[in-house]
Amino acid sequence: MAALTDALERADGGQPQVLLIGGEAGVGKSRLLEEFQTAAEARGSTAVVGNCLEVGAEGLPYAPFATILRRLHRALGTELDAAAVGRESSLARLLPDMGEAPPEAHDEYARARLFEHTAQLFEQLTADRTLVLAVEDLHWSDRSTRELFAYLIRTLHRARLVLVATYRSDDLHRRHPVRPYLAELERLRTVQRLELPRLGRREVGRQLAGILSPSRPSPELVGQIFKRSEGNPFFVEELAVASQQGCRTGLTETLRDLLLVRIEALPEPTQTMLRILAQGGSRVEHGLLAAVVEATGTLDEDELIDALRTAVGANIIQQTSDGDGYRFRHALVREAVSDDLMPGEVTRANRRYAMALEADASLVSSDQRASRLAGYWYCANDAARAMPAVLNAGREARRRNAFSEQLRMLDRALELWEDVPAEIRDSLRDYDHADESYPACSCEGECTCDGDCMAIQLVDLLAEATVAARLSGETDLGLRYTKRALRLIDEKKTPERAAWFILARARALRYDVGATNLPDMEHALALLEGRKPSAVLAELLHRQACDGMLGIPRREHLDIARRAVTIAEQVGATSLQLHAQLTLGMLHCAFGELDEGAALLAQIRERAEASGDVDLISRVYTNLSSHHELQGRSREAAEVARTGLAMIRANGMTGYSGTIILGNLAEPLISLGELDEAERLLAEEPDWAGQRAHRDFMHRLRGEIALLRGDVAGAAEHLAESRRVGLVWQPQKYVPAALLAMRIAAAQGRYAEARAELVAVLDGDRPEGHDRVWWALLAAGAAVEADARYLPAMSAGRAEVLARIRSTAAGLTAELPLYVGWRAVLDAELARAEGTATTADWRRAVDALSVLECPFPRGLAHFRLAESLAAEGDRAAAAQAASQAEELARRQGNQLLLDDLRALTGRARLAPVTTPDPEPEDGAIHLTPRERDVLGLLALGRTNRQIAEELFISPKTASVHVSNILAKLDVTGRGEAAAVAHRLRLIPAG
Repeated sequence: MAALTDALERADGGQPQVLLIGGEAGVGKSRLLEEFQTAAEARGSTAVVGNCLEVGAEGLPYAPFATILRRLHRALGTELDAAAVGRESSLARLLPDMGEAPPEAHDEYARARLFEHTAQLFEQLTADRTLVLAVEDLHWSDRSTRELFAYLIRTLHRARLVLVATYRSDDLHRRHPVRPYLAELERLRTVQRLELPRLGRREVGRQLAGILSPSRPSPELVGQIFKRSEGNPFFVEELAVASQQGCRTGLTETLRDLLLVRIEALPEPTQTMLRILAQGGSRVEHGLLAAVVEATGTLDEDELIDALRTAVGANIIQQTSDGDGYRFRHALVREAVSDDLMPGEVTRANRRYAMALEADASLVSSDQRASRLAGYWYCANDAARAMPAVLNAGREARRRNAFSEQLRMLDRALELWEDVPAEIRDSLRDYDHADESYPACSCEGECTCDGDCMAIQLVDLLAEATVAARLSGETDLGLRYTKRALRLIDEKKTPERAAWFILARARALRYDVGATNLPDMEHALALLEGRKPSAVLAELLHRQACDGMLGIPRREHLDIARRAVTIAEQVGATSLQLHAQLTLGMLHCAFGELDEGAALLAQIRERAEASGDVDLISRVYTNLSSHHELQGRSREAAEVARTGLAMIRANGMTGYSGTIILGNLAEPLISLGELDEAERLLAEEPDWAGQRAHRDFMHRLRGEIALLRGDVAGAAEHLAESRRVGLVWQPQKYVPAALLAMRIAAAQGRYAEARAELVAVLDGDRPEGHDRVWWALLAAGAAVEADARYLPAMSAGRAEVLARIRSTAAGLTAELPLYVGWRAVLDAELARAEGTATTADWRRAVDALSVLECPFPRGLAHFRLAESLAAEGDRAAAAQAASQAEELARRQGNQLLLDDLRALTGRARLAPVTTPDPEPEDGAIHLTPRERDVLGLLALGRTNRQIAEELFISPKTASVHVSNILAKLDVTGRGEAAAVAHRLRLIPAG
């Protein structure tokens, strides 16, 4: 309770808090939550609780949040209505009372909008109060509820909000989906995870004293109940009450019998009512219960009221907080009652619930109706009635973008399929298709299908389940569906459907595990060759072109994209046509056809904005911002990305497509040196399900910021995480990651590792369209070879690496100003690596880069120029170049470059670099002049005797200097000291 109270105080101060309270069933989680709710309301906060539902309502999405909204509406009234203005259509998916959801595409974007609008509503409500939102029984939660809960945690950073969730820890078996979910949440800074322990013997004694008051429990009774209950407060209470009723002996050792002993002591009409209630689910509305009881003919209305009153008085059940229904006081009691029923009783009770609900749909709230009915018919083992109900529940789940729950319903439909009578299956009609490219049938010309093309077939269910699995992130399950469908489909009779499933399988493998899908794509295309144009053919061609754009683009991908555009236009798939044209424009840019590509991109942007298709618009902004950044127009890239991000936020889509465009905004900001804003944006990134494909991008950008700020260890951690979660087949991901790895290794003096990173990339194919990062990669590789030029261990293979760098650079374009500048830097670095660099080389690089807006690599070129001038003895010119390098390094926020500049000015006795920054951690600047001389020779591989000869000192004195240097640099050997010396530029340039 103290932790909850402290969290409430922090939330009052504007720091949102999250508490996850676990414990076994009966340990007191609900009681603790009730006490906290009372305490919070006493302080003026608004506290509401929503429960996750189980069994009878299985598959019900967002149940606790629907309850929370309903209770907030009762508590706040018009204030909630005012806060919901402009968001009613999304919020109606949680609570239909909020308005009417308009017809729209029920996809991942609509769900992202729902999440965003829910977060905005809660944030607005916290402007004038502290809000406590509690979700009980998270172990029964549906996946959509968990994702919405996590989204609120990650997006509400400044709200006066306390989020609480309780769960049964003993229900979290190894494969329970909540188990990894809780572990992921626990890593977040604002989350506290509390585990309620069992009571000790003394605490059990105090609890018994309260229950049995005014009587005092004997030590024997305390010992007996403590042993039997093992400290579980609920079991303690059950045993204590049983003891009061004279049932101290004769109880079985099983939990079920322990929990049923009080039930069996109740009047038979009450027991009858409880058996019916147990089959209704976690909570049952009074009207529904009354209708079912009436159908049994066992109790009249008065007898039902008496039975309910008796059960409430006996603390077996309690009214729901809404006052319109009932629930068992503890789920274990309901489970025990349900388990005690015969199979026929279970079937009959669920059938009566289903029939009552079909007769009067108003008996339950509209947001629960479809799922509850499907659950009842399913548990009634009536496949003929369950199938339509399950399909309808799946439709409702999809309408609310609860894809995991839709998937569960579709999985049930697949399970029931063979048991459904043929006449029922034939009467089922398709309500829509899995996606716009899924073919209704594959007939040529006039339809020759047996029966109605709109009748649902097994493959239609598998197609819908495949899409639901993809949108839910259940790749393995989706692959299983596609394999099953492909076994059922005759490719000769229905080639379009076969091609659709082949494409779905290839897409899952390609984007989730990076597996090659070329044979599948070619096979699918072969199936459709010579057939009429179709949306699935256009989608197949577009995916093939898109894979080329993201992977290794070739000239043939241009023709493929053009064909996709043509076919999409022929079949009237306008959105698909524009998507394919966008891919075509990006491919033109990749091949250096910049004018043609830019014109097409501008045209698509205009048409996309006019269409209102937010999916297409977001992809346009994403690709266009990336295009500008790759060509060195970072300011323009940031403006496009910022506009796109604003559009996405306005449409409530930040939880989905907002992540990639957020990264596309942070990247040019990093290039421009606006690190604070980039870091703030990356901190806002909602790392939730659906973002897996972009997590590596976010971690890599965080690593680049850390490296610029001198946090090499932090940069290495982000790089490792980026590579752990990343898609290794996309050059736009693995090439920048390799560049970051090279820079990290070089900063740590691990030149062999840096070389290995470069060689690994050079060993693969060089894709078109990524020249900016390739120029930077090659220049960094040449710089590594130059810095390690005097290290004996790096001499082997240097000539080959430099030759490969030159050969690769020959294939890069140098038409853009940024690329011209990088080529000049690379030429100078190659000369430095071969010992032939001159001041003129670096002046050419400085001049070539002078037209650019970004501080890097301009700052690097000025630093190298200063280094070269200092080596020639022109200290005045070197100081001027160093000053310009310092200005650019500060603009970029490049702490490593500033460290190198301080080292240069120190050893060359230039004007000092003025900085309020703390002294660098490396010890080179703390060395005495003689120790610097020794370190310079040590870096050249000299022995102690050779050092002594060159400096005219004794070998013993040289040995003492070397020992002091190793201690000051905190290294263990001469090789490490040499690496530090090269990083600090102690070897004269050239």
